Parts: sequence; C-alpha cells; structure tokens
Amino acid sequence: MYRAVNSKRPVNLDLSTIQFPLPALTSIAHRITGVILFVGLIFAFWALDKSLSSPMGFEAVSDALAHNILAKLVAWGLLSALAFHFVAGVKHLLMDADIGVTLEGGVQKAQITVIVSAVLIILAGVWVW
Repeated sequence: MYRAVNSKRPVNLDLSTIQFPLPALTSIAHRITGVILFVGLIFAFWALDKSLSSPMGFEAVSDALAHNILAKLVAWGLLSALAFHFVAGVKHLLMDADIGVTLEGGVQKAQITVIVSAVLIILAGVWVW
C-alpha cells in the first residue's frame, strides 16, 4: 500500500496557535477588505440611487451622512477598507513587478502598508466625522 501523505506532516492545524508574519497578515487583510468592499457596494449603490432619484432623496442621504452615527460608521468603514485595500493592492503590484520580493523587502513593504493605511484611515475618520 502506498502512502500519499508524509506521516511527519501535522494532521490537524489549529490556526489560532500559528503566529503569522506581518506580510501574511496584510495579505489576509487585503482579501478581507476586498470582501467588505464587495458587500459595501450594496450600501454605496443604494445611497447613490437614492440621492440621484430626487432632490428629497439627496437631502435624505445627505442628512443621514451628516447626522446618523450608523451611516457615518458605515461610510468610514467603507473608506477604511478602500484605503487599506488600495495600499495593499499597490504592494501586490510592486511584488508582481519583482520589487522587494526578498524576506526583508516583504516585511518592510508590509510595515509601510500598515503605516500608510493607518494614516489614510485616520484622515478618512476626520473627514467623515
């Protein structure tokens, strides 16, 4: 009988015990923010449709974004996801162009991604609130 799997490999991986490096975390967060943006398009398109339907619809959306805490939180969340996804996307484009594909370069790019994204998220929060 042939064994297809090496017996030294782990049988059950508990992902909560694995310490992921920063480049892996930024890559995972890039995928998560992509899903958030995809789902968030529902709210963005609804607000766009409502605001373009009539002057009263525009006032309703404008008033919600100005005074409703939940609407502000959703807008800030979508802007934050967009900011991180954009910066991480640029990082992935640089990797595709063979720029910084070493271990040290990957860590540095991940650190820059986190810092630039944090700055953009704070600026988005200031703009929304």
